[in-house]
Amino acid sequence: MTALLIGLLLFLGIHSARVLAEPARQRFIAQRGASAWKGLYTLLSLAGFALIVWGYGQARQAPVVLWTPPMGLRHAASLLTLLAFVLLAAAYVPRNGIKAQLHHPMVLAVKAWAVAHLLSNGNLADVLLFGGFLLWAAASFSAARRRDRASGTTYPAGTPVGTSATVLVGMAAWAAFAMFGHAWLIGVRPFG
Repeated sequence: MTALLIGLLLFLGIHSARVLAEPARQRFIAQRGASAWKGLYTLLSLAGFALIVWGYGQARQAPVVLWTPPMGLRHAASLLTLLAFVLLAAAYVPRNGIKAQLHHPMVLAVKAWAVAHLLSNGNLADVLLFGGFLLWAAASFSAARRRDRASGTTYPAGTPVGTSATVLVGMAAWAAFAMFGHAWLIGVRPFG
């Protein structure tokens, strides 16, 4: 469990720099340059991610069960992960109305993903992993919206074609991952 916790601290910590330590981040960039910041960010992110994967895998070998979620929550989790994939697509598909309205759909995708997995998993490692990402996403979304308001950031209006493409790409990615990718990467088949 220690590796999982250290990984979460590294990964979510560096991803929280704009939320918790923007002045320090700006000083670092001013003194050492944007490339140095990006290098540090990448290094800590990769190290944190590796520790999360390894630590979570270790924790799954001897799970500490906090509760057993009802089977019906898997349906809710499936719908939330579908939403997460559509929101993730909205971060990348140009001129979609979802990004035009929400501004930071990737962070909202993390929120939906985390809630889905908290609903369908009841082990301590699950609560630490998905709960940590949920807390980070909530704080990050709020901070990003505040930055947008303070700087007057505007987002291009969406088009029906862009929005439709976003939904279709998200749904296709969700179906492919749910049917094949989740079992291959995580070792769990969401639909049995």
